[in-house]
Amino acid sequence: MKITEGTKLGRYEIRSKIGEGGMGEVYRAFDPKIGREVAIKVLPETLTNDRERLARFEQEAQAAGSLNHPNILSVFDIDTHEDAPYLVSELLDGETLREKLDDGDVSQRIAVQYAKHIATGLAAAHEKGIIHRDLKPENIFITNDERVKILDFGLAKLTQVGSNRDVSADAPTRKIKTDPGMVMGTIGYMSPEQVRGVVVDHRSDLFSFGTILYEMLTGKAAFRGETGIETLNAILKEDPPEFAAVSGRSIPPSLESVVRHCLEKRPERRFQSAGDVAFALEALSGSSGSAATIIAPVSSRKFDRERLIWSGVCAVLLLFAAGLAFSYFRSGTPAQPVRLALQPPSTATDPSAITVSPDGSRVVFRAHNSDGRRVLWVRAFNTLEAHPLSGTEGAIAPFWSPDNRHVGYFAAGKLFRIDTEGGRPQVLCDAFEDRGGSWNGDGVILFSGNEGLYRINASGGQPTLATKLEPTEEAHRWPYFLPDDRHFVFLADASRAENHNIRLGSLDSDETKILFPAISRIVYAPPGYLLFVRQSALFAQRFDPSELKMSGDPVVVADQIADIGGNHEFDYSVSDNGILLYQVGSRISQLTWYDRTGKETERFGEPADYTQVAAFSDSHRAVVTIVDPDRRNGDIWLVDFNRGTKSRITFDPHGEFDPHLSPDGNRVVFASTRKEAGWNALFQIQVTGEAEEELFSELTIEAFPTSWSPDGKSILFNYCRNKETCTLRILSVEGERQSRPYLQTAPFHQSDGQISPDGKWVAYVSEESGRPEIYVQSFPEPGQKRQISTAGGNFPLWRRDGREIFYLSIGQKVMAVDVKTTGAFESGIPQALFQADLKPMSGYGYAAAADGQRFLVNTRTSLPGGPSLIVVLNWATDLKQ
Repeated sequence: MKITEGTKLGRYEIRSKIGEGGMGEVYRAFDPKIGREVAIKVLPETLTNDRERLARFEQEAQAAGSLNHPNILSVFDIDTHEDAPYLVSELLDGETLREKLDDGDVSQRIAVQYAKHIATGLAAAHEKGIIHRDLKPENIFITNDERVKILDFGLAKLTQVGSNRDVSADAPTRKIKTDPGMVMGTIGYMSPEQVRGVVVDHRSDLFSFGTILYEMLTGKAAFRGETGIETLNAILKEDPPEFAAVSGRSIPPSLESVVRHCLEKRPERRFQSAGDVAFALEALSGSSGSAATIIAPVSSRKFDRERLIWSGVCAVLLLFAAGLAFSYFRSGTPAQPVRLALQPPSTATDPSAITVSPDGSRVVFRAHNSDGRRVLWVRAFNTLEAHPLSGTEGAIAPFWSPDNRHVGYFAAGKLFRIDTEGGRPQVLCDAFEDRGGSWNGDGVILFSGNEGLYRINASGGQPTLATKLEPTEEAHRWPYFLPDDRHFVFLADASRAENHNIRLGSLDSDETKILFPAISRIVYAPPGYLLFVRQSALFAQRFDPSELKMSGDPVVVADQIADIGGNHEFDYSVSDNGILLYQVGSRISQLTWYDRTGKETERFGEPADYTQVAAFSDSHRAVVTIVDPDRRNGDIWLVDFNRGTKSRITFDPHGEFDPHLSPDGNRVVFASTRKEAGWNALFQIQVTGEAEEELFSELTIEAFPTSWSPDGKSILFNYCRNKETCTLRILSVEGERQSRPYLQTAPFHQSDGQISPDGKWVAYVSEESGRPEIYVQSFPEPGQKRQISTAGGNFPLWRRDGREIFYLSIGQKVMAVDVKTTGAFESGIPQALFQADLKPMSGYGYAAAADGQRFLVNTRTSLPGGPSLIVVLNWATDLKQ
């Protein structure tokens, strides 16, 4: 088949030939449906009868198409033309790493930068069980804007993580001559196990990665001989020449150590994951820490905006604050409290759960990285660097070990621990109630549970119940050990506000006693205080840990403490040596209309503690949840924008959240805690509030409605062990109101399904790629799924005519995607409309008008854009005085 300019391959029109190689010819082409240029790789006609080459080509398409990562070439489509298969991918402008190396030396800084991107791309592939097996400079592409892309998974071998056998034949990609004894790869970049022709795993890619990094740093190949045989022998038996002898450059020993560690002959002596390599390079480069710095003293609890802006600009103050903090840790506490603003890394977004180590030397926090994955980060106070902890995707509620080295946390329904100085996470046990843990000096971990608190050895094992619930309680949460390592305090959570209490417990008995009423996470702070939150203010009250008694009155320590999650997870932490950290945030927000450019067009009423928002089709009304400041429980309200009024619909003292409208706009379905089982019941009520609420369905675990089908016969809802691990189910509105799975339970989060206006599709969120993305599947039965978002996304919405899907990016931009729902589903490229300043943790915090030209946003009203993480040195000095 002859391909020339103007040739049509399916809907794609060839523009020009770009290049060719052993795996095919590459062309620039145009996709008229999406209106973009793409790259098309076509298997040469002379090779279409070569079954091995054909199968390798198909494997490249299947392997690359299953990946979605900014450092891996995106594959859009695969098809055939006149019996010749072709693959459609994103079109990249730039040059390969080989071309860049041939043009001259790559600086050490740029080499490390490229290496970090390659390592994170490999980590994503390896997590999917895909090994590249032909990593070399020719397969690394550097775009004109310095983005790094891994190309050509044509030699990829799909493996099954944790298996000792070759499962290629069972995997979605085809096994292509990967048996022991078969040498595959490129001479000079092959691992010793590839040279020997034995079975390889992901660590083979790490060896190839090491050869590339060596070449970037020295300008010379790591292994080279006069012949191919000599080069292969060098890979098996020799170490690369010393860096200085080859390049004449001075390479830091720590960087050289990373390269040597990758190039160990035996796989077990190398890094054990690409994520570990990325972490090691991040630690060396310090790039993530360039903005992860203490930036300025803060003189009072009320922020001086001009001072904060000025100090954020002045590097002199940055160095002053860092030096002040360092001198504090080395020489003792200052005479008076010192407040500092802490800025997270530029590569981390939405930081929360910031937790200081017992000795006050480091902090751990969770934040989204540049790939949109929420991971744990660690920062030492006497450095300007913060580093992500590899393998902690989805982590929440971190807590430190007494030795200041390990961190416990929860993710995917399990309790983990990780060594912050290096290593992979270790699973300790299942933990579906992930609301806090505490680690004592005897190696016992307490963690939250629906039946009470559980205890487990810090090395793992079978957890046992440590406390028992009272009849009025629904869970025990946020435990915190006292100095004797036997007693502990915790929050006894309940469905009614009057039944919430701070309790005292002991490892020696499952009996507990009430200390005082509160609805807050509780922390013990030396030399003798309990810290808790009321009305968004952080209080300290005297507590004698030896007598186990309270005394005196509570004193306000800080205002506007952020509530960062469900179940009263206020964001504050304290060390044993007098360091207090907290995050500022207001629960008060404003309902505001914006146009598609982000221009504010209208504000509604007075600010309040709004959470979820659902707009009527006429765009003149909405139902919202407003949280009562005293009860901390929500009620459903009807908002009328034309009249400027809001009317309360529900009046039960329990909490009501997640309202969603029926298609006719007459009813609202919502979740409530009014049943003794907790969040396991769905109710409905008329929008007018004229009739009593009706129990819609009572389920076995937590349920949160997300969408009502256009015919009014079905409700889609999140079915959750907790809000972090959900899947989607369908509830029939008619008859016995039975529910059934829409998406089967998976080891990753699936939530927030939105049924299209024609009732044929569902847009939803899935974290199967390691970060939340928006997908679409058919409805009422799922079919082939299509990914809509490209760089992370949450909270999808359909335009009323079904021609657009809106969603929120990881950075809270309102995104829009053109879609076609008639016939085969088609989607366009996501476009950013505007940056939304949503109130954190407000669920569906925005809604779209029927025509998609306006957006109702639950906009936060305090501290926009300002620093919100505060460090207080010697925080208790004022209390002592």
